[in-house]
Amino acid sequence: MVKINVDGKEYKVTEGQNLLQACLSVGINIPYFCYHPAMGSVGACRQCAVKLFKDEDDDSGKIAMSCMESVKEGMLVSVNDEEVKKFRAMVIESMMLNHPHDCPVCDEGGECHLQDMTVMTGHSYRRSRFPKRTFRNQYLGPFLNHEMNRCIHCYRCVRFYGEYAGGKDLNAFSISNHVYFGREKDGVLENEFSGNLAEVCPTGVFTDKTLKKHYTRKWDLTTAPSVCVHCSLGCNTIPGERYGTLRRIRNRYNEKVNGYFLCDRGRFGYEFVSSSERIMKPLIRNNNKLVEINPDELLKKIKERIRNGKLLGIGSPRASMESNFALKQLVGQDNFFSGISEKENIINPKMLRLLNNWPVKLSSLKETEKADFVLIMGEDITMTAPMLALSLRQTRMKLAKEFAEKNGIEGWKDHSVRHIYQHSKAPVYAITPVISRMDEVCENSLHLSPRETARFGFALANRIDPESPPPDNIPEKWNKVLDQIRAALLEADNPLIVSGSNNGDTYMTDAIGNITLAASKQNKTCSLFLTMAEANSMGLTMLDGKRLTELQQQEDYHLLILENDLYRRLDAGQLLDKAKSVTVIDHINTETSEKADFILPAGTFAESSGTMVNNEGRAQRFYRVIPPKNGIKDSWKWLDDVRAGLQDSKPAWANLDACINELCHAHPGLEEIKNIAPVANYRQRGQKLPRAPKRYSGRTAMDASKNVHEPQPAADPDSPLSFTMEGNHNSPPTPLTAFYWAPGWNSVQALNKYQNIVGDNLHHGQNGIRLFKASRKPEISWFEKSPPEILLNKDEILLIPAFHIFGSDELSSLAPAIAERAPEPYIRINKADADKTGLNIDDQVQVKSKNGSWTLPVEISEKLPEGVAEVPSGLRQGFIPDLPAKAEITKIEKKKTT
Repeated sequence: MVKINVDGKEYKVTEGQNLLQACLSVGINIPYFCYHPAMGSVGACRQCAVKLFKDEDDDSGKIAMSCMESVKEGMLVSVNDEEVKKFRAMVIESMMLNHPHDCPVCDEGGECHLQDMTVMTGHSYRRSRFPKRTFRNQYLGPFLNHEMNRCIHCYRCVRFYGEYAGGKDLNAFSISNHVYFGREKDGVLENEFSGNLAEVCPTGVFTDKTLKKHYTRKWDLTTAPSVCVHCSLGCNTIPGERYGTLRRIRNRYNEKVNGYFLCDRGRFGYEFVSSSERIMKPLIRNNNKLVEINPDELLKKIKERIRNGKLLGIGSPRASMESNFALKQLVGQDNFFSGISEKENIINPKMLRLLNNWPVKLSSLKETEKADFVLIMGEDITMTAPMLALSLRQTRMKLAKEFAEKNGIEGWKDHSVRHIYQHSKAPVYAITPVISRMDEVCENSLHLSPRETARFGFALANRIDPESPPPDNIPEKWNKVLDQIRAALLEADNPLIVSGSNNGDTYMTDAIGNITLAASKQNKTCSLFLTMAEANSMGLTMLDGKRLTELQQQEDYHLLILENDLYRRLDAGQLLDKAKSVTVIDHINTETSEKADFILPAGTFAESSGTMVNNEGRAQRFYRVIPPKNGIKDSWKWLDDVRAGLQDSKPAWANLDACINELCHAHPGLEEIKNIAPVANYRQRGQKLPRAPKRYSGRTAMDASKNVHEPQPAADPDSPLSFTMEGNHNSPPTPLTAFYWAPGWNSVQALNKYQNIVGDNLHHGQNGIRLFKASRKPEISWFEKSPPEILLNKDEILLIPAFHIFGSDELSSLAPAIAERAPEPYIRINKADADKTGLNIDDQVQVKSKNGSWTLPVEISEKLPEGVAEVPSGLRQGFIPDLPAKAEITKIEKKKTT
């Protein structure tokens, strides 16, 4: 720490910061535009000017940009000097010369950083009477709206999109004194993180197009702390609601997980909550049709049907911990099935074992940025865990900053750091089935099938430590890559291994275990980051359910299915047909729900509260933002009702805390879940915490068309949050922070008022608690069974899943904006294999595997390994479960027309 003097007051600040960051961290307001904590400083906007003095005798001082000055012991600074205030006013006036007078109709109005900074500098009168500079706006796809006339040339957009996220199709184009930020021509922004421009941009140039469809002023949104449900990383979000409709998703800062950003699937996939596929009413099958029924009557019907029979429960990796636990309590340990594919049932417990017991360090998502060696095994992380790909792109900057600081350049001087390291690759090595977007930053990459990738992992472990069991028949072409990766791993100070369950090979985790064990025997401890398929896959694994294949041996049973489409896991027809009755609790209509006898409407993440456990074992709480309506309930509440009916008693759990307490008692390893967030009766100064900001308006008129009397706000017995703007707005605990706002800071930049150090930790703790910690176990031994080669017959090919950030996820694919970006079903074949079988692009083929038969159009790629074909994973049409798998492909001859 060093001491600086700002306008006669002394402050202690962190050494190494720039002056702007230091001042913001201690609560001093300085206007700024181009600076961003995640991207550093470039000194482009000239708005953060302050005056620096040599010593106490210096009366004149000099004007300097605070974002480009390092703090020094004894530094004398003035923010309020009249000359520097006049300079900042001149800068903002020049920016506003061409800015349109469209605040009343601008989507950013009321949440605009430009508005805040204009007020902060005191600029209020436009003296220029000349014509404004104008631009033509572009079509940028379904996610973002473009209003170039509002641009102030801060360069944040192109810095984030191109330099931070690796996008290639958004640039700054200039001629004379005109600078244009956009694409070369109209078209969809291709980068997976483009939606962050809506938060990165300090004006209204890039705004959320999905919000524009059902726009409401930002201060009129009811919000709540939440967690993304579209992959296993557990990024923190702030959903916003108005009139019972979910309107948008915004990033919620978590220094351990997603930091300042979200991927586009997490940001725009929310519209499934309003999908036409929603289950909104209790339903019962009558004359082979599902018809609406009173919920109490439906519960009686369920009780009558299943009371004297054997009840089996199938859990879900997209349902909360509380809901899965409630199902387990209802049916019992022996009758609780995990509800995931057979391959995941093998892989997930192995992953849990590695994270709990292996000689590794556990890496959080943000900590992966600090690695100086990364080995990616078998996962196209850009598609399966996008924010992990964004983090690993920053490993290059981590090394660049270290190199720059050795040469006397501060790490926050962004362009200087990037320039000095501009031609270097990230310390990333990827062994994956196909060329991915990460390859462009990788030091080296090799493309193998999932099984061959696992065999490569066994070979690498053997290269590191000869005691590790090697695979048979190592190809000669592997040797150079194996030696390169071995040398880089053993030279690294913080090596990281990345893999996951999506590749579908059950030997992959064994390979990772042997690599990390071999490294530990060379006194090198690796960090480990393993991704899973869905939002609560890790939590479901920790509840230890049985395999679906074991259910196939059951007879004479009733089936209760929790938020799960079994057809995404296996061929479920026989399981459902054998059941004496099928009860489904879900919020989305699926192929499984169409076979149900009883359907109970569950709340989505927006209408319910609970806990998710992400891939690294971090348990995080999410809270409803929409009061439940039309008989919709949390899944755990429906299950408590069913249990009460079967036992002729009242429901056991009055609120979420009661359910969590029973969960923690039944599973001692999960007891930290109750410490994630304050309990439901937590109050500050006797008040609940508001979900809506102080500026929230229109509450008394929202239902005026129905009733002149103001309705009572909805009650929420499960949290300390209220559905109003009334309550204590001062310093909420981090897990209960529903929005970021401070006087004079109405935009997302208000986050700096919630941080101890801007860009780092928060004032009131962190979101989530990791449930386990890795430890060294001396009894650990090698995975001895080396993966055998997959041998194909002459007419066979190996089908592997191709994951798409847009379309592969079950829920987000129901959002219109995401669906617009999703691909059509296809099969992609290596060119050599296509030539052998006489296939051309757009030919139709019949694909036969153990899972069934499909007709798909052909795509051809030279980037796939021979003998391997890709089919997209998760698409609702053309979905093939349980991959990789052997298959036969037959060309469908086109009928000749006469």
